[in-house]
Amino acid sequence: MTRYLSLCVLGVLLATPAAAELTLSFPGPATETFSQTEEFESYKLPVGPYADGFVQTLVAEGRQITRAWRVDVGVGTSLLVMDSLRQQLEASGFELLYECTTDICGGFDFRFTTEVLPEPLMHVDLGDFRFLSAQRLGGAVPEYVSLFVSRGADSAFVQMVLMGSPDATSLTAKSGGKVAQIAPSVPSVKFGSVVEVLLRDGHAVLDDLEFNTGSSALGEGKFLSLVDLAGYLKENPTIRVALVGHTDAEGSLDGNVSLSRKRAQSVAARLRSEFDIPSRQIEAEGVGYLSPRASNLTEEGRTLNRRVEVIITSTQQ
Repeated sequence: MTRYLSLCVLGVLLATPAAAELTLSFPGPATETFSQTEEFESYKLPVGPYADGFVQTLVAEGRQITRAWRVDVGVGTSLLVMDSLRQQLEASGFELLYECTTDICGGFDFRFTTEVLPEPLMHVDLGDFRFLSAQRLGGAVPEYVSLFVSRGADSAFVQMVLMGSPDATSLTAKSGGKVAQIAPSVPSVKFGSVVEVLLRDGHAVLDDLEFNTGSSALGEGKFLSLVDLAGYLKENPTIRVALVGHTDAEGSLDGNVSLSRKRAQSVAARLRSEFDIPSRQIEAEGVGYLSPRASNLTEEGRTLNRRVEVIITSTQQ
């Protein structure tokens, strides 16, 4: 435990009538990227891996507190972060229900079947993530918590979903004895499919798409974002959408616009060929590096900027 003596402390205080205070410590300064409390919600808590087309879940109801942080950890690993958090949960009376690493969880399928905040609020490396769920009994109602941990270039990303009593007090975060740094302009986001985000915001990132390295060809994987989008377009034949490709800032503008357009066209072609979506419902364009969602000065930012988004172009439903 001595390796954690110099860690920057992020205290999360939970005050419930029968529960001990919960303090979580992260191995570095933490920036809160998201915080949302809903008075009564239903949450499907994963308690098993992805298998046979679904993730085994336990339905928890009550007050839902969702938090996410970006933690400066340098060369630290996702294991370092999760191992510390697990020990602290157990010391606070939580009993482990399920814990897994990338492949054991179910990899890609687990990530996109589980409720995870979108980029850039929560980054999940599909080759390096960890998950756990736990419960704390003995109070008026059970408490449940899930933790999702992954790595970026020089940061760890942590998402926590806490389910408890409707009259539970809110969480308070502290870092090094001070209120934790809050990222500016934290948007209000609710878990949901690509279609739910699209209908709410008018646009959504298709974050699960993968393209062959240096190519505009869409990979052969099963992309749940396209399954969701295709289902919505079939049920609503008057709706029209545009697929918009984006790149990072490496290379010329003309070259990036061309690549981003070709990638968007590749996605449109998949929707037509695999899901029989009519061409009249889809258009595809590319804007290259002209609309970044993160800084191009870091590898993490460049990764976020390489994407395909879908936007609604209909003016009526």
